[in-house]
Amino acid sequence: MHRGKGMKFVGDSRVSAERKPFIPKDYSEYPGKTEAFWPNFLLKEWLVGAVFLVGFLVLTAAHQPPLERVADPTDTAYIPLPDWYFLFLYQLLKYSFAAGPYTVVGALVIPGLAFGALMLAPFIDRGPERRPSKRPLATGFMLLAIASVFYLTWESVVQTDWEAKEKMGAISDVEIDKASDGYQIAEANTCLSCHGGELGGASGPSLVGTGLTAEEISDIAVNGQGDMPAGIFKGTDEELQIMSEFIAELE
Repeated sequence: MHRGKGMKFVGDSRVSAERKPFIPKDYSEYPGKTEAFWPNFLLKEWLVGAVFLVGFLVLTAAHQPPLERVADPTDTAYIPLPDWYFLFLYQLLKYSFAAGPYTVVGALVIPGLAFGALMLAPFIDRGPERRPSKRPLATGFMLLAIASVFYLTWESVVQTDWEAKEKMGAISDVEIDKASDGYQIAEANTCLSCHGGELGGASGPSLVGTGLTAEEISDIAVNGQGDMPAGIFKGTDEELQIMSEFIAELE
């Protein structure tokens, strides 16, 4: 009897019988369709990034950024606006069903349902087709989202008084003493809602450097002028005098 005769060996199919060294796939049969990550591909990425960076720096140097004055939490007349890419949400919160006691609906519920539907679209429509016409659910969700964002953004742009907004946020070199009695009286009589927290103008004209005397300002505050109706000022004669002198001295 020969040694080993009649013996059987049981192997595990999960373990390779032959150990082969790891050899990366040869892409030579696909000329022009692949390349080494380092340095070829990464160098191209850096070059493209550098072009965009230089272009961005040139744009910022050529055009002055639209900065506004320093934020003032005491200025109740200032109307803040979000950046353009959030204007659709800003507009949504203007509607009665998403404002006031229903702000949570406009701020959380509706955007949550909208973005949740977009996230679930690939899982709901899992067909192999790539044509938009063959994927009605995913295409419908995306078109509805684009149309909604475009419409709300357009409505916000149309309804916003950009000229007044620019005046309210304008950087002014005039120092306004907001602790003075004159400013406090003007604020109490809702003057800031039209003339801005810095009194530089908003929906109403600027009160800085008017060239008017205190008596002329008093007359306008009581009797009105142009679009300003009469009876806006509700204070006493002494308060009217203090406010008028304060405005007349603004230069």
